[in-house]
Amino acid sequence: MVWGDNMGKDFKKGMMKRILILSLVIAFAFCSDGIRVLYLQTVRADELAGKAQSQQLYDTEVSAMRGTIYDSEGNVLAQSATVWNVFLDPANIKSEDKRTLVVDNLAAYLKFNEEEKQELLEKSKNDSRYVVIAKKIENDIKEEIAKFSSENKLGEIIGFEQTTRRYYPHNSLASSVIGFTGDDNQGLTGIESYYEDELKGTNGRIVTVKDANSNKLPTDYETSVEATDGNSLVLTINQTVQYYLEKGLRTTMEEYNAKGAYGIVMNCNTGAILAMSSMPDFDCNEPYKINYKKTDKELEKITDKDEKAKAQSLAIQNHWRNFTVSDTYVPGSVFKTFMASAALEENVVNLNTSYTCTGSIHVKNYTMHCHYHPGHGTQNLTQGLENSCNPFFITIGQKLGVHNYFKYFDAFGFTQKTGIDVPGEAMSQYYREEQYGIVELSSASFGQTNSLTPIQVVSGISAIANGGTLVQPYIVSEIKDANGNTIKKTQKTEVRRVISEETSQKVRNMMKAVVDEGTGKNGYVAGYRVGGKTGTSTKLGEFKEGERTKYIVSFAAIAPADKPEIAMLIIMDEPNEDLGGGALCAPIAAEVIEQAMPVLNVEPKYDEEEMKKLSINTPNVLSKSVDSAKKTLEAKGLKCKIVGSGKTVINQSPSSSSNIPSNGTVVLYTEKGEKKTVKVPDFTGLTISEANRAAAESSLNIEISGNNLSSSTVVAYRQSVEKGTEVGIGSVVTVSFKNTQSVLD
Repeated sequence: MVWGDNMGKDFKKGMMKRILILSLVIAFAFCSDGIRVLYLQTVRADELAGKAQSQQLYDTEVSAMRGTIYDSEGNVLAQSATVWNVFLDPANIKSEDKRTLVVDNLAAYLKFNEEEKQELLEKSKNDSRYVVIAKKIENDIKEEIAKFSSENKLGEIIGFEQTTRRYYPHNSLASSVIGFTGDDNQGLTGIESYYEDELKGTNGRIVTVKDANSNKLPTDYETSVEATDGNSLVLTINQTVQYYLEKGLRTTMEEYNAKGAYGIVMNCNTGAILAMSSMPDFDCNEPYKINYKKTDKELEKITDKDEKAKAQSLAIQNHWRNFTVSDTYVPGSVFKTFMASAALEENVVNLNTSYTCTGSIHVKNYTMHCHYHPGHGTQNLTQGLENSCNPFFITIGQKLGVHNYFKYFDAFGFTQKTGIDVPGEAMSQYYREEQYGIVELSSASFGQTNSLTPIQVVSGISAIANGGTLVQPYIVSEIKDANGNTIKKTQKTEVRRVISEETSQKVRNMMKAVVDEGTGKNGYVAGYRVGGKTGTSTKLGEFKEGERTKYIVSFAAIAPADKPEIAMLIIMDEPNEDLGGGALCAPIAAEVIEQAMPVLNVEPKYDEEEMKKLSINTPNVLSKSVDSAKKTLEAKGLKCKIVGSGKTVINQSPSSSSNIPSNGTVVLYTEKGEKKTVKVPDFTGLTISEANRAAAESSLNIEISGNNLSSSTVVAYRQSVEKGTEVGIGSVVTVSFKNTQSVLD
């Protein structure tokens, strides 16, 4: 019995031990699970919640519509439109037949090539529930795919996401100002970049619940947050003025195979930029495509693949660059207008101050030459500016002295950025006051030594033009919300007064004399009294031995000179001929002024000589007798040519109310039949008298545009109707003339 009792006690002890161990194991397990639950609920709570949401919710971002960019007249320059991304849910493709149906048809609608179609096939086999196969397709293509999907019950396989795409209706117009956006709809350059926060808006979201098979549940389970569209911008850019600026720059740049061409047109009274361009430019819709033939030819010469790729990338970035704001140049003789202003304001010279130019001047150990080596002889101040005489302005700078020179250099804004609202404004490179000696001052006095940005120069010219006040330039005049309400309007910002109204008036008159009598004759526009100044700077250190010297030539203009509305700067960079700003840049300025003044509601004021040369409306002589028609035309100072032997006029050329030059010839038809035609001759290179003779021989009328001085050096360089074109006899062809005798001043 004792043994039995001992056996019972041992058994009970063993059982208790096992129960204890089991309890400890169970307790440990519970503790471990509890600790893990605590860990998951605290440390990994956010992570796991996110995973759960991703499995239960379908979250789609709805792109906000980017704000529209308008010109000053309300014309659209940049606009966003709804487009679509197409995606697949490969997991719902249950058979190879359905896969083939989907791949073949989508490839056809999306115009995929064989390689792209093969990529689509591979994507259709993806394990993911969401694979994007095409981005930003137009609505018409989306509708075709949606119809195909509906007809074949493929809604669980093919899906669409709404997004936006940026469009630029005028392609390259003002491209260096506007810039462009990237694939993510973010502004990368220009106004698109600078005003990104205003334009981009706030994206919305659509959140949909999924079932256990990751299929979307009905819209009852859907939550959405609407997108907020971006604000719109109204620019100061005027589309018409911009068009003519770009037309002139591009034509001249290509004709003279220049490295670049740049221009700014500014409302000199407010600071509003009416036009701004840097050539070569780019198409905002295709920003990575090079459009300048000269650049393409240079790239073709590079044989090394890596070197060519690098050069191409640099060329593209250069085309995006807005030289007028982001680069500096040596202004050359345009700077003489600022020197004249400073010297007159400080009373160290007056309009009667004279200087005798012998062709050079000695400064310390240097001989500084005038561009006209024989010398201009004795001149007064106005004539010195007309002739762009370097020695004269060196003496003016020396009279002014370093301190006063730098005082006005600073006052005109050349030591600070202008603060214009475009990205990448460069800082000028200049000598500080303490760095000037007599040589540096002398060189700076005719526009060398210091490098300025074009926007600084045209802002300074505006100060001279508007009566003496420096104003801050700007591009955006208004910001509007998505409902069209103005939320911000740019106000004119006066920086400081630089010179007096009296000095401004004197310098404006001097600039007008430059166009009337001096180096800027090609800037003349009938009825608008243009003031201007030509300039040239040598690009030192940028050419190899044996190469021709490289120049930047320019022309600054104001109009009308008696009461200016605009200031302008035209620059041609490295033209292939040694012609100055008077020959290359002034004609561009003249054409822009001729087109811009009516847009700005500035009426022309013609003097007596200009009135004689004005075109008139062709009188209506239809149905009149030949004798009566002749008398009507003669009374208007017009001649006539009779075609046919009838007694009554049944047709005329030019037609009634069309413009015809004074002393022009009207062709009168007296019998039925086809109008007589003639091929337009090539007027290029002809003087005004030669062009008139060639027109008369072809029974055509020519209207003279540009420099209308009868001189052997004033020749035609452009015509409104291309040579060889068949036109009716009596038709009017506008021929532009310019003085080819140009100085590198």
